[in-house]
Amino acid sequence: MTETLTTPRTAAPSSSSFRAAAVPATRWAVAGGVAAGPVFLAAGLVQGLTRDGFDFTRNAISQLALGEAGGVQTANFLLTGALLLAGAAGLRRVLGGGPGRTWGPALVGAFGASFWLAAAFPADAGAGFPAGAPEATVMSGHGAVHMFGGMIGYLALCAALFVLARPLAAQGLRGWAAATRVVPLLVLAGFTASAASVTAFTAGAGLGLLWLSAVTARLATGPATV
Repeated sequence: MTETLTTPRTAAPSSSSFRAAAVPATRWAVAGGVAAGPVFLAAGLVQGLTRDGFDFTRNAISQLALGEAGGVQTANFLLTGALLLAGAAGLRRVLGGGPGRTWGPALVGAFGASFWLAAAFPADAGAGFPAGAPEATVMSGHGAVHMFGGMIGYLALCAALFVLARPLAAQGLRGWAAATRVVPLLVLAGFTASAASVTAFTAGAGLGLLWLSAVTARLATGPATV
């Protein structure tokens, strides 16, 4: 009598096991995107209220990266960029094969990358900040890169919101979709008024950040595809 020896086969992981592993990762990634705006603005608010010479009506939050305590704001830029990139990855999974899956997350990712560029190329001193800085701002090379990167980043944010209005509308969230198309216009209005009012610029930028957090959270409440 002969015996046939067979090598035990290890069962391949099922798609459901991959799904079970991916869902928590998706939730954490989405949570990062939701947290990005509030974290950035809260850190900027605390610093602005505690840094000598900083005035929200005259100085941009980006200038907090200057001076002895500037490392805090630089870290804020880096952290916010990382959270936005995580949020972009989470949105891609959440949107699955639906509308906006490609360009929405890509544009959010570009917005996140602009925060890293802002950390690498700080804004110029001016309007009396940091303490001892002249009133007039003299544009430097790193200041020009900072400004250009911020402009591209916020244009990417505005485009991302227009794109993300599509999956909101597809879910029947027409009010959300309409608001998500209006907010970019308000962001751009704030940027247009920045030459006359730093407060308008800050308000527009802050609104865009917070609305992206809200849209990310709302989209994440729908069925997730992983």
